[in-house]
Amino acid sequence: MVLSAANVNDSTMLEDVLDSLRAIRQPLGRPRRWPHKLHGDKGYDYRSCRDLVRRRGMIARIARKGIESATHLGRHRYVVERCLEWVSRFRRLARRYDRKASHYTGFLHLACALICYRRAARLNLLTSKNP
Repeated sequence: MVLSAANVNDSTMLEDVLDSLRAIRQPLGRPRRWPHKLHGDKGYDYRSCRDLVRRRGMIARIARKGIESATHLGRHRYVVERCLEWVSRFRRLARRYDRKASHYTGFLHLACALICYRRAARLNLLTSKNP
C-alpha cells in the first residue's frame, strides 16, 4: 500500500506501487521480483503506464477507454475492491481523524495485519473441521 493525497490520479502512483512490491516467494528457485500480469481498470489506460509495466517484464491487462467493456476485468477487480472494503470497515480509516500521515499509515498497517490474522484464523478453522 502507498499513501497519497485523495485527489491524486491512480496512474501517477503506479510506479510507486510497483516499487513498493516485495519479491514473490516460490517453492523452488529464485524469488520473482514482479508478478506475471498487472490487471488495471480504465484509469490506467495511458501509454506511460503500459510502458512502465512492460519495462518491468509484466503483461499489462489494462482495459482500454471506449473499446472494452468494464466486465472483462470484473473478476480480478472484485478482489481488489473487496480488500478495500475490508479496510474501510475500520472506522478510524474510513474517516481520517489523524493529522499526521505516519499515524494514519500505522493504523493502516495495523488494520491490514488484523485482516490477515482474521482471514488466516478463519481458514484454519475451516480446514480443521474438514479433515
